[in-house]
Amino acid sequence: MSFDIAALRAQFPILSQTVRGKALAYLDNGATTQKPEAVMHAVDAYYRECNSNVHRGAHYLSDEATTRFENARQSVADFVNASREEIIWTRGTTESINLVASCHGASLKAGDEVIISTLEHHSNIVPWQMACERSGATLKVIPMQPDGSLDLAAYRALLNERTRIVAVTHVSNALGTVNPVADMIRDAKAVGAATLLDGAQAVSHFNIDVRALDCDFYAFSGHKLFGPTGIGVLYGRKELLEAMPPWLGGGEMIETVSFERSTWNRLPYKFEAGTPNIAGAIGLGAAIDWLRGQDRSALAAHEAELLHDATARAEAFEGMRLIGTAPGKVAVLSFLLDGAHPHDVGQLLDQQGVAVRTGHHCTMPLMDCLGIPGTVRASFSIYNDSTDIERLFNALEKVKSFL
Repeated sequence: MSFDIAALRAQFPILSQTVRGKALAYLDNGATTQKPEAVMHAVDAYYRECNSNVHRGAHYLSDEATTRFENARQSVADFVNASREEIIWTRGTTESINLVASCHGASLKAGDEVIISTLEHHSNIVPWQMACERSGATLKVIPMQPDGSLDLAAYRALLNERTRIVAVTHVSNALGTVNPVADMIRDAKAVGAATLLDGAQAVSHFNIDVRALDCDFYAFSGHKLFGPTGIGVLYGRKELLEAMPPWLGGGEMIETVSFERSTWNRLPYKFEAGTPNIAGAIGLGAAIDWLRGQDRSALAAHEAELLHDATARAEAFEGMRLIGTAPGKVAVLSFLLDGAHPHDVGQLLDQQGVAVRTGHHCTMPLMDCLGIPGTVRASFSIYNDSTDIERLFNALEKVKSFL
């Protein structure tokens, strides 16, 4: 397939608008990605054509809604190379990780150890802190190298027969570091530990194969994969999901209910209590189908070129300090300007139509480790182009003059 950036951008109507009288340069893709027409059409079509609750309906609308809903689940399963019964709908990566920490984490006991890393988002720290507090287990943290990569020798030294789970991010949301997760999973399995990957920042950038990775759990969000907000995915290895107790109780997740006892539904419904986000799931399925229709190798090469060009401009930009320079990053540029608070930089960029993220990016322990209050983060996606980079650095020149 050929790659036409203008044709791709045309599928994202929000990119053509102006902000504060300036053409929009949207560089906050690490927070959420924009949605192509195909996704908006799928969500709209559900509400217009077959709005109904799914499963067990005795009428056409329910049957059609169920078909679209379960087809979306199959699209997700194919996308990550899993079976459909291993795909659990959640509200997002945060809920997916909390589900595992609560249900798989129910087997933790005093003396057990859980390993996370310095690079983690709060959503992959706090649930494990809570699980350790409940069980008496101990939380261990993999330290970081100065360039933003993990200290793998220190990681291997942490692993031992007490390690019960290793939960790490696939890609750092704050720095763009891509962790060598396949190697980390292999080392964890050598001591009998289960593994969870936070894939929120990975799924939009490269292909994910949970079988090849050999992970036990993989979590991601729809809204960072060109899909709707409020929908997420937990992949779990079938035998582990079957062994875990359910998290929420109610409708759908049961097989039988009496006042004396209840029994649980089969996978994946055992973990899906209540009316699901039907439109969100259908929208995520449409996003995945749309993405799989693109030339992903060309998209990855395009993003790599954006990062290369932006990094070169940053290294030549007087007074700019790059934060996170690990090799093999995804397209994230995290930086500070001398003498300027990140929030002030972000506000002045916004006045010029450039959308970035500022602050600690829900990685306060990482920022404490770096000894900084936060960064300015420009995060690129497949629909960004060289004009966006040019506008970012032209705007930063004006910011310097203001500050």
